[in-house]
Amino acid sequence: MQDEFEMSMMGELKFFLGLQILQSDEGIKLHQTKYTKELLKKFKMEDIKEIKTPMHPLSALTLGEDSPNVGQMQFQVELREVHLKAVKKILRYLKGTINLGLCFKRSQDFSLLGYCDADYVGDRWERKSTSGGCHFMGNCLVSWTSKRQSTIVLSTCEAEYNQLGIAAPNYSG
Repeated sequence: MQDEFEMSMMGELKFFLGLQILQSDEGIKLHQTKYTKELLKKFKMEDIKEIKTPMHPLSALTLGEDSPNVGQMQFQVELREVHLKAVKKILRYLKGTINLGLCFKRSQDFSLLGYCDADYVGDRWERKSTSGGCHFMGNCLVSWTSKRQSTIVLSTCEAEYNQLGIAAPNYSG
């Protein structure tokens, strides 16, 4: 590549686009410890008590008409105090997971495996479902997604079928 492009060797990559990178004989670990610490400092939450989950599984963010309006965010037009409390919970969760990251272990296994799923009408306001999926190469997670479906479906089966069409396009088995 040096014949075609002007290049210089700057040493081992340790930081890229906000990600910290640790390289070893076992593989590569990506993490955002520095960024998370800066985020907690920015919002003066360095000394907050950590929690084990970012939200209760049954809780749902709504427009919260009974909650005071505090500005703009998915609820950018109607940001309420209840939404800020949810963000603070997420920051408390991040405080407890500050040293976690993604590990990509060296392997000779290049098999590709994918998973996908969808909920049914997870968005109570627009009545749309949410799709998600992930792909592994060997034991390493290489991609993931979570996205609100663009259409309104009438059943769980239809939501799952839509997600399958998104996750596995143009495959003819």
